Amino acid sequence: MRTQVGIIGAGPAGLLLSHLLHLRGISSVVLERRSRDYVERRVRAGVLEQGTVDTLVEAGVGERLRREGLPHHGIELRYEGAGHRIPFEKLVPGRAITVYGQQEVVKDLIAARLAAGGDVRFEVEDVALHSLESRPYVTFGGGQRLDCDVIAGCDGFHGVSRPSIPEGVLTVFERDYPFAWLGVLAAVPPSSEELIYCRTERGFALHSMRSPTVSRFYLQVPPDATIEEWPDERIWAELKARLESVPGFALTTGVIVEKSVTPMRSFVAEPMQYGRLYLAGDAAHIVPPTGAKGLNLAVADVRVLTEALARFFEHGSSDLLDGYSAACLKRVWRAQHFSWWMTTLLHTFEEDDAYGRRLQLSYLDYVTSSEPAATTLAENYVGLPW
Repeated sequence: MRTQVGIIGAGPAGLLLSHLLHLRGISSVVLERRSRDYVERRVRAGVLEQGTVDTLVEAGVGERLRREGLPHHGIELRYEGAGHRIPFEKLVPGRAITVYGQQEVVKDLIAARLAAGGDVRFEVEDVALHSLESRPYVTFGGGQRLDCDVIAGCDGFHGVSRPSIPEGVLTVFERDYPFAWLGVLAAVPPSSEELIYCRTERGFALHSMRSPTVSRFYLQVPPDATIEEWPDERIWAELKARLESVPGFALTTGVIVEKSVTPMRSFVAEPMQYGRLYLAGDAAHIVPPTGAKGLNLAVADVRVLTEALARFFEHGSSDLLDGYSAACLKRVWRAQHFSWWMTTLLHTFEEDDAYGRRLQLSYLDYVTSSEPAATTLAENYVGLPW
């Protein structure tokens, strides 16, 4: 088989890239090792930056997002028995976030690709990348071969794309955090109209949502925590202990339909390209989810890569492709810093002494009382302009 761009991975990055390339008249084939049902049900991120929403709408895949997504114009920082709202509408006028699950974005993109006759293949095994320096091709599924001009590695942190780059080419920057997140999806209406980021001495908690009838919660837990240690009763008790710290707030409880433990880490591999292979999304970088940047960074990568590939195929110029990594890494490192900052601001660290906790609370007071400081949080949270 032959195509212009071979795309490894049918997550948001790979599917959006395939769709945007299609709109520019560039052919692609998407190879995904998981089933379609799996990727359409995989619960991940749920906060879309303004730029991500604009990108999906402009690409013609935002109809359901506009209809079912939940626009938010602020978040609450809750600590020391009080809630403090960060008002996006005042600090960054015209920009907001939209709560819309990653799995819903994936469903919309798959439907769009299949409706347009796109080649998206699921449950593809034994994917391997070859000849990345000049004439790249992909082998898979017991001897099948896909020749292409360019390969886009959009297959996440554990995919085959990044490990296909020769040893010694990449420089890796990483940090592991001494805690994990216990994520919970519950069939209960949200107890708040906006997201609540809660810092307590018991640990961090986040109240989020996916729809008017489905809520999403996160609890800071030890890094080696297991699902078995957290029966539903314990989860609700701990969520209530951390979130019901403001007078008058009552947490709605109910049926938990899904729960998982996610390690917290920061990771960047530089450069995000080698030969004719270009990495996008989690294949190149990971952020702790506190800043809600993972999916949005993947969309930003894809926007840059789409323009670079269009320039290459339409005009024969590789200048934008040559500068792809450098262009993406500016935003990547800004998001890395913001995600690290939000994480250290709101979580408890066992190694912190009383002095460290006082510094944390002092900075929270500054962010919630200073308009310039709150604006810095707001403009990073809703997403910097493209």
